Amino acid sequence: MDNTVVEISTFSEMDACFTAFDKDGDDRLSLAEFSLICRALFRNDKGQIYAVAPERLEQMFAVFDKNEDGYIDRDEFQFCWNNWIKTIVRPVSAFLVVDVQNDFISGSLNISNCSAQQNGYEVVEPINKLLDTVVFDAVFYSLDWHPSDHVSFIDNIKQRSIHPTSPVTADNAQVYDTVIFSGPPPMKQRLWPRHCVQDSWGSELHKDLKIVENGVKIYKGTNPEVDSYSVFWDNKKLSDTQLIVQLRAKGVTDVYTCGLAYDVCVGATTLDSLASGYRTCLIEDACRGVDLVDIDKTRQAIIDDHGVIIDSSEVKAMVEGRDRRPELGFKLALELKQNEAEMTKRRDRRQI
Repeated sequence: MDNTVVEISTFSEMDACFTAFDKDGDDRLSLAEFSLICRALFRNDKGQIYAVAPERLEQMFAVFDKNEDGYIDRDEFQFCWNNWIKTIVRPVSAFLVVDVQNDFISGSLNISNCSAQQNGYEVVEPINKLLDTVVFDAVFYSLDWHPSDHVSFIDNIKQRSIHPTSPVTADNAQVYDTVIFSGPPPMKQRLWPRHCVQDSWGSELHKDLKIVENGVKIYKGTNPEVDSYSVFWDNKKLSDTQLIVQLRAKGVTDVYTCGLAYDVCVGATTLDSLASGYRTCLIEDACRGVDLVDIDKTRQAIIDDHGVIIDSSEVKAMVEGRDRRPELGFKLALELKQNEAEMTKRRDRRQI
């Protein structure tokens, strides 16, 4: 029975699972016994075990050892089962396709003209294949949707005051430069060619991109005064797109990101997804970017924040709960710990 938690979870036998891993029969799980659960949980779809570093095992164990006695009793295991094991085995997955729009592929901000010289059209095939072969619980398409006077357009630069500390003036600014506009407060802004203007051809999703019947479109960058890379929030965190409301309504646990551009909107979205508590994977072969150095920085930032970089060939098994990554299990344990801490703080404040 301890070969796979999937079999145990299928029977919904929490007590049977606890008993199976309570090897010494003392009605509690030691760290060593918990490590056996992790060996059963964290495997790929071929049954190969993912190694978990000892310090991470200890950190995850501590999340469920609520009374800090060095063991997980049956009551503590119930929390572990309902909030951790069940999510790992049966994730609820959202597929987030970011900005696969005409202007980024062959229009005014064709990313093949940027320094990385990557072809944005190349994301269409792997995305379509995923939509054809993987059953996601939710699918979202984001669109840059800018008004014509948007702050990011270089040809609008003289419409706003430049702050004295800006390294670039309105007269000598070039595409892709970063300027500082006057506030309050002063705001850094990278300058782009005019792109994805609302209701223009350039703002449309590419005609070859598969649009599923239940897919939801999310529009961003609609405020002329604030840029918006992430599909969650604008760059100043002034307003959200309601994406997180929809994810919560669907009970999503895992988010898969892809699209254009890797080091700009996809990266910002992935990091915001992680910050919002979701187990998050960036699908690397379904992304193309602007700058190779920035792509590497984005990749590392995601890994450092407990996200996972994967290939599209790995998605199906992960969505189906057959390939279970320890990085995502660790991320979930950290979120549970943080949520418990916040609940304790709120409870303590009410008692004061």
